[in-house]
Amino acid sequence: MAASDINPRSDRPPAEEGECLAPAALRARLEEEISRAERHGTELSCLLVKIDNLDEMAREHGGELREQTVTYVAGALRRELRRFDRIGLVDHGGEGERVVNRDLLIILPGADSPKGEIVARRALERLRTIKVEAGGTRQPLEISVGLAAWQRDLGAETLLAHASAAVRNVNGDQGYPGVNGGVASLAPQPAPASTQARAGDSPAVGRAGSA
Repeated sequence: MAASDINPRSDRPPAEEGECLAPAALRARLEEEISRAERHGTELSCLLVKIDNLDEMAREHGGELREQTVTYVAGALRRELRRFDRIGLVDHGGEGERVVNRDLLIILPGADSPKGEIVARRALERLRTIKVEAGGTRQPLEISVGLAAWQRDLGAETLLAHASAAVRNVNGDQGYPGVNGGVASLAPQPAPASTQARAGDSPAVGRAGSA
């Protein structure tokens, strides 16, 4: 596997700041940032980044391609973030359940929904420049990004569920000029059972496929 990237970046953060966190470490960091936001009344957003054609590429070229692609994408995204932002792997499923297709979560301390959307669109544009080469062919990445903004009394599980719902909304959208993707909307509420995705509320972000 090789990655073709027309927009490489060399200004890497220090290793400890550029690390892609494992799921358990990422969840701990998210809970820590939620606690900090509750104490200080600050903003917090997270972006769920899903590579939609990852399973397809893995079936064609083997499971190793999956891990290499996720690692490469995480590194590319990390260089677009602030030093105190964090990125890591998030698994979906219950305890003991093996989840093959892992997504990436970006934690944005101090970022409200509009600021999170700016980062999400920048991430989409960045990932459009990357193609994966395997088996003599070059494939673009198909990326969906869901944005969820934290509100008081929302825990980590609910915030992740809102980001996942935003991604699902994106994949049902009709498209957005300029990023080859869609714009969905999600309104996080303190009572998650009654939360519905609807237009005109806190923005989630869209889907991009490299040309």
